[in-house]
Amino acid sequence: MDLGLSGRTAVITGGAGGIGRHTARLLLAEGAQVVLVDQDKDDLKQARAWLDEQSSGGPSALTVPADLSTDAAAKDLASTVADLAGEVDVLVNGAGITGATGAFHDISDDDWVEAITVNLLSAVRVTRAFLPALRHGGWGRIVYVNSEDAVQPYDDELPYCASKAGLLSFARGLARSYAHEGLLVNSVSPAFIETPMTDAMMEMRSQEEGVSFDEAIESFLEEERPYMELGRRGKPEEVAAVIAFLCSEQASFVNGANYRVDSGSVATL
Repeated sequence: MDLGLSGRTAVITGGAGGIGRHTARLLLAEGAQVVLVDQDKDDLKQARAWLDEQSSGGPSALTVPADLSTDAAAKDLASTVADLAGEVDVLVNGAGITGATGAFHDISDDDWVEAITVNLLSAVRVTRAFLPALRHGGWGRIVYVNSEDAVQPYDDELPYCASKAGLLSFARGLARSYAHEGLLVNSVSPAFIETPMTDAMMEMRSQEEGVSFDEAIESFLEEERPYMELGRRGKPEEVAAVIAFLCSEQASFVNGANYRVDSGSVATL
């Protein structure tokens, strides 16, 4: 399927992660110019090397290290990308953290501020910084990588859940603002994907319960995610495929949607 992305420029924040790099692979294969953004230069270098291996000599992704914890940093990023790649047509907001977990009474104000800053405010700031370019050509796409936790909160991840609920509400509201200009806004909400974030969760669980990594995953699915009917973690490429579709011309009548990539984890309509 031709996604109609040839010649488009896409920016992916959190681009060095599994979902980010798999999304980049798909967009590059469709002829898009891709800019990966992440905090760590070494992680970006590894992601670019992985993409080069996957592409077999095709175009390489551009990389820009950035800490998006301030409005000034988001503006600097937009300026850097403009100089490097020109105007942006697609923005994928994938930067995020789990943040503090545990009982509510053990989580501090600083923990809450960190989760909200990274998961919600960084997306707001980056969107605002790139918005002039995204509105300019009469065609644009914004995709927010959200989570099942936005609509199905868990009591041991409350800062993460609340920040993701805020991000989902922001995305849905923003979808009404610029659609008449051709800028479409949507979200993708994965659940329990094979990423460093869930790897860390399962490593901790295996240590706490004295079981293997695979046994930790199995017990977590049984006890904490019983509606994930496929009985496994999702793969980053399975999320990336949905993101790539929402970035494309094929999604020209999709706006304000939240696509769940969760194996049925969210137990509601």
